[in-house]
Amino acid sequence: IILTASHNPKQWNALKLLNDKGEFISGENGAEVLALAESEDFNYAEVDDLGKYETRDDAFDIHIQQILDLPMVDVEAIKAKKFKVVLDAVNSTGGIAIPMLLDKLGCETVKLYCEPTGRFPHNPEPLKEHLGDICELVKKEGADFGIVVDPDVDRLALIDEKGEMFGEEYTLVAVADYLLKHKNGVAVSNLSSSRALRDVARDHNSGYFASAVGEVNVVTLMKEKNAVIGGEGNGGIIYPDLHYGRDSLVGVALFLTHLAKENKTVSELRAGYPAYFMGKKKIELTPEINVDDILSQMEKEYQNEEVSTVDGVKIDFENNWVHLRKSNTEPIIRIYTEAKSQEEADRLGDEIIAKIRSLI
Repeated sequence: IILTASHNPKQWNALKLLNDKGEFISGENGAEVLALAESEDFNYAEVDDLGKYETRDDAFDIHIQQILDLPMVDVEAIKAKKFKVVLDAVNSTGGIAIPMLLDKLGCETVKLYCEPTGRFPHNPEPLKEHLGDICELVKKEGADFGIVVDPDVDRLALIDEKGEMFGEEYTLVAVADYLLKHKNGVAVSNLSSSRALRDVARDHNSGYFASAVGEVNVVTLMKEKNAVIGGEGNGGIIYPDLHYGRDSLVGVALFLTHLAKENKTVSELRAGYPAYFMGKKKIELTPEINVDDILSQMEKEYQNEEVSTVDGVKIDFENNWVHLRKSNTEPIIRIYTEAKSQEEADRLGDEIIAKIRSLI
């Protein structure tokens, strides 16, 4: 059990439950846990029969050493580059762990918000509008790039040497580019992640598969397809040679290896990938409208396109895509789009909203 508020303020600390493999439990297992918690069919242990616990202060060291020992992490190549890196850890445990890793890799670390107080100095979602401080500091320090992690240190965003966002979606793309260049296999992400990962996989004559949204769904499909790399477009890297969980530390080590071997700046690396832009919109419906019926009608409306109903309705057009997902709590359809320009992504979202309204 992990006690965490994730990217929420500290008063929202709650529980993340893992199975015996150290992976998040499935929805089915979660339902079992809730049923047990709500039942009266168990006995509490008496005080003299309570279990035992132990504390460890070497967990970071063990984790980092396992990363350094990975064949695809080239420690010497990274050390030779003597990278200078700015780190924004949003006052989380990333402020302890990431500098430890960077030190082992011979990098100079400039720390920003690295005191693990749990008091976020800015909105912890690693989005451009929240990261002005690190973007400025990267330029001021003349750093090679910047690293941003969320409070759980499972999302990894990067800033290039010009103080510009690398793009959360492109963290996974860059790491997959490196791995698939050297290993045969497939890549997996979720249906709402960038098409750029599919494009990079095809460039390396590799396969690409998309799961329903949610880490547990990505992991299930990765195991089914024996994927080399997987993750989520929000900067979550899942590298099964280490473990089946999103992990910013292994993401940093693999990205640094890629950067060192490519002998490019971060902005040059980013320019080599397909340029896509995402849009996010939503349409609020009245409670009496059946959202499932609307999604079913949209599926029929675009039946001549490539359509997936694994998670809501995703429609893949030749040059863009749209993904429709219903809210579990409100009569809302969330609309995710991606295209080769921001204007096109937004236009597609508006077009889909108009189509939905015409069906109501």
